[in-house]
Amino acid sequence: MSMMVALLIPPASAQSTNASQAPSSPTVAPVSSMLNLDAGRPAGGAAASPAATTAITTGITAPSGYQLSVDDQIGVEVFGEDDLRTAARINAEGAVSLPLLGSVKLSGLTLNQAAARLTELYGRDYLVNPKVNVMLINYAKRRFTVLGQVNRPGSYEMPEGSPSGIDLLEAIAIAGGYTRIAAPERISVKRRDQVVRVDAKKIARRGGSESGFRVEPGDTITVGESIF
Repeated sequence: MSMMVALLIPPASAQSTNASQAPSSPTVAPVSSMLNLDAGRPAGGAAASPAATTAITTGITAPSGYQLSVDDQIGVEVFGEDDLRTAARINAEGAVSLPLLGSVKLSGLTLNQAAARLTELYGRDYLVNPKVNVMLINYAKRRFTVLGQVNRPGSYEMPEGSPSGIDLLEAIAIAGGYTRIAAPERISVKRRDQVVRVDAKKIARRGGSESGFRVEPGDTITVGESIF
């Protein structure tokens, strides 16, 4: 019997070793960690909302004081109201169609003025203290035309960074520059019902774009021909 007891009861040293090793046994990772459920969570532990990933983030920086016009594409966000998020193009009447509000005229307003207008309308009948953001997604296509003695006469879009206008010398450069028989001092610019005479040679002597003539969307530039 004494030998059986000796076999069944481990030595004291073995008991001590097992006791000391018990706390350091491999720890099983939480199920959420094993499944990587928290990988996409922001700091704070809350899971990211699916709607947060669909926010309009494609806005472009408009020049200070830029006024919205027909065919501009805008994005409208009402914070905390995902169903009201909208991307829309301003129609021929200068308006956009928005959830709850219907047609709202925004043409002629700056982005800040448009946001204030929509904040007022949403707060009047639908929301309490709404926070509205209006951003510009794409400019309307704004074009100018260069005719006469240039290498590539035709109609051109305003550069993306200068939707409201560019310098006359830049417009000439976009059209391929002057031909060999061009007369830069004899340029006419038709703007709506007016025709303006411009001496681009004098502008170039004064330093070009620093003291130049600004071409606006819709202008038609005609470069005259030298008289020999």
